Amino acid sequence: MNNRIRREDLKDKIMSAEDAALLIKDGMTMATSGFTPSGYPKAVPLALAKRAEGGEKIEITVMCGASVGDELDGSLSKAGVMTRRYPYQTNESIRNAINQGNIYYQDMHLSHVSQYMDYGFFGKIDVALVEALAITEEGCIIPTTSVGLTPQAIKNADMVIVEINTSQPLELEGIHDIYMTEKPPHRKPIPIIRPGDRIGTTFMPCAPEKIAAIVVTDITDKVRPLGPIDEPSRKISGHIIDFLKHEVKMGRLPQNLLPLQSGVGSVANAVLGGLVHSDFENLTCYTEVIQDSMLDLIDAGKITIASSTALTPSEEGLKRLYENMSHYAKYCILRPMEISNNPEVIRRLGVIAMNTAIEVDIYGHVNSTNIMGSRMMNGIGGSGDFTRNAYFSIFTTVSTAKNGDISSIVPKVSHVDHTEHDVTVIVTEQGLADLRKTSPRERARKIIQNCAHPSYRDMLMDYLKEAEKGKFKHQPHSIKEALSWHARFLETGSMKVWKKNQDIGSSLNKKKLALSNT
Repeated sequence: MNNRIRREDLKDKIMSAEDAALLIKDGMTMATSGFTPSGYPKAVPLALAKRAEGGEKIEITVMCGASVGDELDGSLSKAGVMTRRYPYQTNESIRNAINQGNIYYQDMHLSHVSQYMDYGFFGKIDVALVEALAITEEGCIIPTTSVGLTPQAIKNADMVIVEINTSQPLELEGIHDIYMTEKPPHRKPIPIIRPGDRIGTTFMPCAPEKIAAIVVTDITDKVRPLGPIDEPSRKISGHIIDFLKHEVKMGRLPQNLLPLQSGVGSVANAVLGGLVHSDFENLTCYTEVIQDSMLDLIDAGKITIASSTALTPSEEGLKRLYENMSHYAKYCILRPMEISNNPEVIRRLGVIAMNTAIEVDIYGHVNSTNIMGSRMMNGIGGSGDFTRNAYFSIFTTVSTAKNGDISSIVPKVSHVDHTEHDVTVIVTEQGLADLRKTSPRERARKIIQNCAHPSYRDMLMDYLKEAEKGKFKHQPHSIKEALSWHARFLETGSMKVWKKNQDIGSSLNKKKLALSNT
């Protein structure tokens, strides 16, 4: 343990997870490490949940960098401990509790969270619960597989509980680059000119007297599985690669592109995976998460550096990462999300942003958070940080959902996360729509013709043509018709069923009209 806890007097703070959990009281606000289930505390949250399951009343506010594993989000939401949550999540239990109104949740741009914490917008941070690789001789904390909001949590919390996780390999030491900004008007430019620039320390500052407890654990990150690269995802990736090749040919991109950002999940992983077999070389990444495809690109010699705030592979990818950590650490940098998602840096580097959508409307507005407008899925995460400030902002989605029963291209999205002003390119397995230089009506035709599934193109064109009959022509809508699009799916379970019924009804009306005229 000497190589993990390097300050001798702190060894007196070692205790069980159960004893450490007793330091967390009802009504507290707790900020934790973790970002897209990696590097999050596990033993203490499980012990905290057991207290509540035993009948003790304990309700707290929880803040994490992004989503975390079931040991934290799942156990605390199921036990009723978590009553308020910021700023992003993916756990089924917490999602259900949010949608049932049992957990108050604010979906936030990730780049805003650290500043909100520094300014006290969340109120007092009572405790920072942090997974660590090691504690230095000075009492500073070395993170594990993610950084997220952890530096700000330590800085602002009244006390710090540290989980030393011995399952995390010591080869992670040195991969981190911890840099924090000042408050305006004293804030300085962030001195990152290239994705590989290191500007900070390999540890997070922490006053030793703040550390109230140290828990030793070996519970591994419970990372999410990634789906196989299916045919629709492969087609989406192919359309993007063709688009990037065209931009290079036109002189709008260098041969090695600009730094790449990709969101989380199977489709995002597949999009990057397509680059493994492309002609592109010497790529760089400035992103939020490093998933399996990023490791594939490193192994293929395609990437020179990948800057992120978390290592988030699949279970198979995590094993591969741990077995070759010394190799991958040469190519990866983990930064606080205040820096990985910072608009200033994203704009300066000219990042190519690639994120996923739930639905897209014909004018280019994107819904990436709320199914049918009301049911929270995960959250906006960092997609807004990158989308608004990117050189290109690309959104991907398969053209249909529910086995083809609903179109992902709609007249009007049921919830807006990214407006038409910020979205450059829409891609589905059907094709790609480059929205640059387009007026709304031109944009609509491009999206319908290039991205919508053939089963829904006629319906969407019918809607557009009908809307264009109205008085105002710039971005025409038939509001009643647009809003009823989603309602029809809820009524029938299928837009195709509704369309079939409409066609039958239209045919019968025509026959009745013909009979009445004879």
